[in-house]
Amino acid sequence: MKLIATWYFIDSQCICCYCDILLLIDSKKLQFTIMSINRKPRIAIDMDEVLADTIDKFIELYKERHQHEVLLADMPGLEIGQTLPPHLSSTVRQYVNERGFFRDIKVMPGSQEVVKALMKDYDVYIASAAMEFKYSLEDKQAWLEEHFPFISWTNIIFCGHKILDVDIMIDDRIKNFATFNGRKLLFSSPHNLLVDGFERVNNWQDVADKLLNL
Repeated sequence: MKLIATWYFIDSQCICCYCDILLLIDSKKLQFTIMSINRKPRIAIDMDEVLADTIDKFIELYKERHQHEVLLADMPGLEIGQTLPPHLSSTVRQYVNERGFFRDIKVMPGSQEVVKALMKDYDVYIASAAMEFKYSLEDKQAWLEEHFPFISWTNIIFCGHKILDVDIMIDDRIKNFATFNGRKLLFSSPHNLLVDGFERVNNWQDVADKLLNL
């Protein structure tokens, strides 16, 4: 599609704004050829408790090291540390700062198949906070290379705050939706089960039902 349009400038700055367009400047006529770029919708997908079953890792860790059983039934609306006896509550931060903690977490059932299917119709990005804990960045990168090798390194975003220019965000933390204006899909995890007001997906089959074959 081609469209010829005249643009006006104030103090050498354009007063019009087009998103996702390519402008070819004709300096003689002071006109622009605007060519629409058809792009796929962009999706940002979180890792912990969305692609990776981090809660299961904690359950196994406390069972193995402390013979303490973490029960999912005790967790709705709570963080893992809030369910532990006082003498163990401080160990959560200790464990997430250990080398290898994020390396051997189980993959969420169905996530690999659905993410691969989404890539046909969407630009898929993996967006994870990986700067807070000492070894999480290298562990998460290695984890993705093993379990999601079909995701290009150019589509992996390790960050502190998630300020992303995408159309859809799938995340378990509502704080990451605070500055996001696109479609928000809250992926169910024990800590957010009492949260209302968001479009919710309970598992990867729910994601497929909402985003595939529309």
